[in-house]
Amino acid sequence: MKRSTKIATVIVIFFFIIAAVIVARTMIGMHFSKKFGKRPPPGIIVTNVNQKKFQNKIETFGTAVPIRRKAYNIEKFEIISPIKFNQKVKKGELIAKLKTRNIIAPFDGVIGKRNFSDDIEVSESSIVINLEDSSILYVDVDIPEIYSRFITNELSADIKFPGNNKKVYKGIVVSTASKINTEKRSLAARISLDNSNLEILPGSLLEISINYNERNSLSIPDTSVILEGNKVYIYKVSQDNLAKKTKIEIGIRDDGFLEVTSGLNEGETIVAEGLKKIRPNGKIKPINK
Repeated sequence: MKRSTKIATVIVIFFFIIAAVIVARTMIGMHFSKKFGKRPPPGIIVTNVNQKKFQNKIETFGTAVPIRRKAYNIEKFEIISPIKFNQKVKKGELIAKLKTRNIIAPFDGVIGKRNFSDDIEVSESSIVINLEDSSILYVDVDIPEIYSRFITNELSADIKFPGNNKKVYKGIVVSTASKINTEKRSLAARISLDNSNLEILPGSLLEISINYNERNSLSIPDTSVILEGNKVYIYKVSQDNLAKKTKIEIGIRDDGFLEVTSGLNEGETIVAEGLKKIRPNGKIKPINK
């Protein structure tokens, strides 16, 4: 065989191998493209737009005082029998038995003692007994002047105290001052709190949230929004399960939910979680939360 014929044969075989590799890769690519090319739509948690009660809040602090208190100054030499402090007494029961008189409870309450300072001589010969009715507590607070127009009697208040920060007690505004305090630029208000189980001690510092402007509004989870500058977007889910990016307007946030003021209607379906998995106008597999 001539040398030129051998070279031609090698070249033909080489190109045949190249063609075979190309064809094989193309066929393998088509196989995997058919098998994996069409990915199923991602499963996304969705929810419906519903009505929820929203309310604005004014947050402040105040000190708990009992609804009734009466103090008795007693000379120590007059006491005949020991006084039982920190004990509940009923109206008409004996508080202290003295040489010259008996002290009778004018109302239900708890007996307490107030000590004088060590540098006061009267503390050597006298004690002061307090009878306190703490079944109802009052909390006096100062409301900043800018909120004064919202404060009226009968507004509800949520109350917490450091001894049990997880529990929320319910209070109510029972009175307000008739004018603004010009030194503090605030309005004095009094809140009443049911304390019939005596969980809160008089003198406790309480956290107060006064609720006003209560209304029902559309609400969505705060995990469903996309913030872009000062604009807010959500993904609205159409009937054919397409996620459409939609601009909305929001109000206040409350307990993991946002108030929607425009851009949505009650009952519409939106994406609640998994925003990073979504492409605008992409198809999803809705999973009801």
